Amino acid sequence: MSTIIRTARFSTTLRHRPALLALTTRPCLALSKVPGHFQNFHDSSQKKIIGDVRSQIPQVTTQHIPESVAAPQDISSTEFSSAHLKAYSASELLSYLIMGLCTVNKTILNLCIKVFPYVPIPVIKALVYKIYCGGETFDQVRKTGARLSDRGIHNMMLSLTIEACDGNDKVDPDSIVSQTRQSVRDILIPHTESIINTSGKDINSIPPGYVALKPTGFSHDAANVLRYYNANPKYAAMFDELVERASSICQEIYDANSKFALKYPNRTAPLVVGVIDAEKHDLQEGVYELQRRLYAKFNPKNKPVSVVGTLQMYLAGSSDLLAMEERLAAEHGYRLGLKLVRGAYIHSEKDRSVIHKTKEDTDKNYNQGITYCLESILAHQGNTSVIGHLVVASHNAESLSLTTRKLAEPVYASNSNKSNIVLGQLMGMADNITYNLIKEYKIDNVIKYVPWGPPLETKHYLLRRLEENGDAVKSDNGFPLVKAVVSEMMARFKSVLL
Repeated sequence: MSTIIRTARFSTTLRHRPALLALTTRPCLALSKVPGHFQNFHDSSQKKIIGDVRSQIPQVTTQHIPESVAAPQDISSTEFSSAHLKAYSASELLSYLIMGLCTVNKTILNLCIKVFPYVPIPVIKALVYKIYCGGETFDQVRKTGARLSDRGIHNMMLSLTIEACDGNDKVDPDSIVSQTRQSVRDILIPHTESIINTSGKDINSIPPGYVALKPTGFSHDAANVLRYYNANPKYAAMFDELVERASSICQEIYDANSKFALKYPNRTAPLVVGVIDAEKHDLQEGVYELQRRLYAKFNPKNKPVSVVGTLQMYLAGSSDLLAMEERLAAEHGYRLGLKLVRGAYIHSEKDRSVIHKTKEDTDKNYNQGITYCLESILAHQGNTSVIGHLVVASHNAESLSLTTRKLAEPVYASNSNKSNIVLGQLMGMADNITYNLIKEYKIDNVIKYVPWGPPLETKHYLLRRLEENGDAVKSDNGFPLVKAVVSEMMARFKSVLL
């Protein structure tokens, strides 16, 4: 099926076919054809084309989603499932008990958010660090990977939690690049190959390893670089340096995948994937440009995807953006890798006009987006589709149910492209749902997002998780978690006495 036809089908679902067909006829963006150079999607003469094109597409409405998308069967039980707690150590149970108490109600949660910045790092490390963070050193992260694997979570998305944004400009971007490349070589590649060789599972059942690439970690004054890369010569030069730093990591990934494809010719998915993390909305134009340059260089046709970009589906224009990204990839001969998130910055976006008006609108838009990507990938065999890899990054049982039901359809039973669709949750969050996916629904393609790095930086990460995902923390923790943890502790105590 041609991309133009598929794009038209997507827009028909959104009830905007005429606008999107008009989009496909607009002049393509200027690209550098110099071998070995990045394709530049925003040259000086056409720097506003993408924004102009997007502004001409009507706002997406999401009220006419098929029933199968809007209301899939819930994979989680109506009661809080505590079975996953049996695998946790006593110290981990204590950490979950503390988090449950912190999220009993909104008042206590808000109090914890206010107090958290003043809690000493040693206290945080002793009480909650282990369940949310992978460690400070490579050796600690390796042990975290092994621990997750013992629980059926066969891979992870590593994130070095250092960024030069919001006033933190005391970082060394080159050091971040060096540590990130080393984490690919010394952690993700050996871990993934070990799981493939020892799990006894089909080679296409093991998810890739992922490394999150935070754009604000690859440059000093990163926020301004991402904002003004196309308007200021100084920031344009710094942006090119930022791209080169990200490229050096992606080159490491691409080379590993090329060798891996020769070693395991029956595997469809890549060995390791670089994932460009999203930023706040006012920085996203720079992030989108970074993603497109990396796609063009490291995601060639007919090869596994090495670079995945992030789309935040709480943004009102995200469906239009998805359609446009697919069109650009088809026109310029590269493949798309996508991580779809609802949006971690939804509580901190200053311009509320850029996001959907209701949570229901965001949920429908998210489910519609992942459905489109799922069908795009599963309509092909092997690495031939334009949209080549999808990470469904969600704690939402409805969205995860939608994905698992699609993958379980008999028509896709022998489609190895299923290995290019992966479910991901943050380490320490939605663990009951992760457990149900693995143990009850026999889903192999599940990963956890594992932040690691200096304690001060991971403290900032934990605070953002409370601030930006407070609703999610409350819904899968709170009193049900307290009750479940106490019950598990009592059961263990009784077993010791007996």
